[in-house]
Amino acid sequence: MTGKGFGLKAIAFGGLAAMLMAAVPAAHADDKVVVFAAASLKDALDAVNKACEPEVGEAATISYAASSALAKQIEGGAPADIFVSADLDWMKYLSDKKLTKPDTEVKLLGNQIVLVAPKDSAVETKVEKGFDLAKLIGDGRLAMGDFKAVPAGKYGKAALESLGVWSSVEGKIAQAENVRAALKLVSTGEAALGIVYATDAHAEKGVKVVGTFPEDSHPPIIYPIAQTADSKDKDAAAFLKCVESAKAADLFKEQGFTVLAPSN
Repeated sequence: MTGKGFGLKAIAFGGLAAMLMAAVPAAHADDKVVVFAAASLKDALDAVNKACEPEVGEAATISYAASSALAKQIEGGAPADIFVSADLDWMKYLSDKKLTKPDTEVKLLGNQIVLVAPKDSAVETKVEKGFDLAKLIGDGRLAMGDFKAVPAGKYGKAALESLGVWSSVEGKIAQAENVRAALKLVSTGEAALGIVYATDAHAEKGVKVVGTFPEDSHPPIIYPIAQTADSKDKDAAAFLKCVESAKAADLFKEQGFTVLAPSN
């Protein structure tokens, strides 16, 4: 295995155990609201958390990872008060198991997926039906989230299938445990191209957007939020209210998200 290949695997998979452990904080030891949120939300939700602190009375403890991993942890008893998923499927997974409070479930945000390259790449393209993605990747790799579980990966695979190019690149894919890990593979040059959310590309100066996937090439990208069924934190409701407020909406928009929830 080449050094570059090893690095690719190390970044994409090597940190998984550490990330999953980090996603289960010593919750409630300091009696704070504990939020489990999709990795792609980090920059925006960190800003919202800070802005909401005066209204909530404290800053929440937020753990970021793939929605799939977080949902499984909540199912396993991890002490989260609030879950923010990058797709409807993982929220439904918990809701069907009666692990959320249905009356708190809200479709909060929307997003787009884009094709990114390292900032100094000469790649230019238009993402459309039958575009020659395999040629653009060359001998490199296409970084994306695990397409069997991670929402960004699932959206990406759906788009590539819809555009008729999946079979030509399936063998070139470097799967990562979440979309931020996929982004890192591109920004460090470990992968020639990557499929990430537009908001991730906005947050990472080491990449450039070379194409946007048509919205009709994949299911709508929706981020739902809900309080977990076992949550008893007295400040969880205040945190939810603030995250769905006009103040938070402005911060989400600054990071490139579409705000779906009516601002309270």
